[in-house]
Order: sequence, then structure tokens, then C-alpha cells
Amino acid sequence: MSRKRRTFSREFKGKVALEALREREPLHELAKRYELHPNQIIAWKKQLQGGVADLFGKEKVKESGDLESENQRLYEEIGRLKMERDWLKKKLKPFE
Repeated sequence: MSRKRRTFSREFKGKVALEALREREPLHELAKRYELHPNQIIAWKKQLQGGVADLFGKEKVKESGDLESENQRLYEEIGRLKMERDWLKKKLKPFE
């Protein structure tokens, strides 16, 4: 008889990991309450601790990507404006 593997939602994992981080209850009591193995709770706790740094770091990556696209857009606009300026200078020369 094989037992079906259980899957847990992100919310559930986060809830259990946060409770483990708070350390208000011993690990074995959390494991008993949520019907999990203590090693699983430890693994989720480590994932949470490791992921906290990435949580704040990803915003900077997005910002730098947005900054690059904004720079690209601005360079294109500068190029277009230079072309318009040159065209206008050329058209105004006969009137000088």
C-alpha cells in the first residue's frame, strides 16, 4: 500500500514556517498540531529565512530592468528630437 503524497499551499507553508520562527511552541508540538514531520518544518523555516533576503533584492532587479528600458526609451526620444531639430535647421536656412 502506497500512501499518496501530500501537497501544501504556499500560504500553509508560510504560516507554519512563521510560527516556527516565532518559537512560541516547541517544534515537536507544531509538528503534531499540523501533522507534519519536524524535519519538514525545519526545511520550510530555512527556506523562509533564506528567501527573506531575496524578497527585498528582487525589487532592485526589477528597478534596474525598468531603468534600462526607461533609458532606452529616452535615448530613442533624444535621437528623434535631434533629427527633427536638424530638419528644422535645414528648412530655416533659406530664410536667413
